Amino acid sequence: MEPSQAGRSARSMELLHSVAYFAPEIAGELTTLGVTEPVPQYVSSRSAAVGAVGAGVVTALFYNFAPRVIESAVPEVWAVADPESITAARLRGVDAAYRRVLGQEALDSAEMAEAAALAARAARAIPGPEGRPLYAAHADLPWPEPAHLQLWHALTLLREYRGDGHIAALQTAGLSGLEALVTHTATGIGFAPEPARRLRGWTKDEWAAAEAGLRQRGLLDRRGELTGEGFEVRELVEDLTDDLAVAPWRELGEDGLERLLDLALPWRDTFVDSGVLPDGLFGPRYGDAR
Repeated sequence: MEPSQAGRSARSMELLHSVAYFAPEIAGELTTLGVTEPVPQYVSSRSAAVGAVGAGVVTALFYNFAPRVIESAVPEVWAVADPESITAARLRGVDAAYRRVLGQEALDSAEMAEAAALAARAARAIPGPEGRPLYAAHADLPWPEPAHLQLWHALTLLREYRGDGHIAALQTAGLSGLEALVTHTATGIGFAPEPARRLRGWTKDEWAAAEAGLRQRGLLDRRGELTGEGFEVRELVEDLTDDLAVAPWRELGEDGLERLLDLALPWRDTFVDSGVLPDGLFGPRYGDAR
């Protein structure tokens, strides 16, 4: 299996994991615990598996957030709710979101059980935790029992494993967290620039300074678009990320991966149609492989 094929497939299923950051059920569960603001909700729910660590550790794990945004949430959030309670609330919220959007018939189906088994097979084939701290923390969590939560958990492990490798690729390419965010928005595939800047906590001056630095390096043009060299750098990052993430997907083989996609993509589309993604959040090429 080519790494690029596995990478495209992983990204196409990513929303089935990332509903945990958008669905109102998760926010509701966290609000019940006393974590009421969006930034602490995101930061705590994603990093809780690591434990009650400080802002420096979470900033390193997340990479493209402004440090002060993390510092506004950590460690104070752990005084409101401990990591174990937040992790449990996140799982309850995911469960409720899947039930609402996909319906009980889909959750109880043989297709869901098959998809969960395939995704779990891939996740359990991840070579190990070395150099993958956010993956390692989630891998230490117990597997949930219902098939749809096993699917979500498996895709979460695969996503965080890939994400840890992506940070290594970005550092290899010499892109800081902010530069990584700016160049990714310039591709049109990820967040749109203004939501990316706002959600990750960077000021307009900081964003402009990063753009100026990237122009000096020949990676951005005056319109804020990637130059040819800028596209080459982003391709390097994505190629290396795919190389570092391919091992578990090779366990499934091409037939197994194709079957998982056949099963999972209609559910992803159902989530998209449900309006779980806020309008205007993503760029014009969102959903493209690269």
